[in-house]
Amino acid sequence: MGRILVVDDEIEACNALEEFLNLKGHEVYTALDGPTALAKVQEVRPDIVLLDMIMPGMEGTEVLKRIKEFDFDTSVVMVTVVAEENKAKKTMELGAFDYITKPVDLGYLENVLLVKLLDTAD
Repeated sequence: MGRILVVDDEIEACNALEEFLNLKGHEVYTALDGPTALAKVQEVRPDIVLLDMIMPGMEGTEVLKRIKEFDFDTSVVMVTVVAEENKAKKTMELGAFDYITKPVDLGYLENVLLVKLLDTAD
């Protein structure tokens, strides 16, 4: 399976996704803010980053831009409570792989991760 970084300022959300992804056999890392996420991306080189859009200090779109500046191959899935088509389009233009809303549909998330991990294995 893959190395996945979960980034969310809500610790409960991080813990829930970490538990689910661990059960699926992934190696999971977490970060509660943008600067920590950027350091973890450089440290562990995750295959996929699940990135919350709305965080204090550094918004998810800024974290996405910075990830893509130093590691364009890292796949980023934006996660948010706000389902806005314009924001989704903007994150895709910035290099996000997908955009999902909270509460996260775990079945859909699992499919997105499998597709991307299989794609990167080729």
